[in-house]
Amino acid sequence: MSAREDIMNRIKSALSDAPQAPMVPRAYRRSSTMTAQQRLEQLVDRLVDYKANVFLTPTAEAGARVAQLLAGSSAVVVPHGLPQEWLNALHDAGTPAVHVDSPERPLSVAELDAVDAVVTGAATAVSETGTIMLDGSAGQGRRVISLVPDRHICLLRAADIVEVLPEAIARLEPTRPQTWISGPSATSDIELERVEGVHGPRTLDVIILL
Repeated sequence: MSAREDIMNRIKSALSDAPQAPMVPRAYRRSSTMTAQQRLEQLVDRLVDYKANVFLTPTAEAGARVAQLLAGSSAVVVPHGLPQEWLNALHDAGTPAVHVDSPERPLSVAELDAVDAVVTGAATAVSETGTIMLDGSAGQGRRVISLVPDRHICLLRAADIVEVLPEAIARLEPTRPQTWISGPSATSDIELERVEGVHGPRTLDVIILL
């Protein structure tokens, strides 16, 4: 008998006369009751409360907004499947330098650490919790590209905003690695002083495409 089997048998023996655990009620909400406008307003409220920067932008002006936010930056990383129209204004201006992360040419951590920002899309967002979700698809890229750079510019289509978590889960591709984002990376020390940028980007810019 292995040590693991011995430990598991002892646990089973100790719990043999324990009462049966009651069934967990699962009558939680699974669908939205809000209108699209209410979901949008709730998400914006949550994101602002989390100290994210939010920009409501017509879809046709997405590229101009990205270029505006990256003014003064020297280098940016993007996933290989990011819509080209979101980057056209950057290419026209010639700055910043755009580094593409792809399965064929994944950037190293050192290369990612050297850029000023990352620009990605998003799979969905939950307005109730203010959580934006990336599922690793071509327009969102590897998890590491949204975690190493100090600034994350995330483009989210308003049509992809849902109200509650079960709706978002149904939209995600379960076989892909996921990143759930609720505001910029932050933590608090023992004196409850907020420190940003500890586990990911210090700045989160969310462009919501209308």
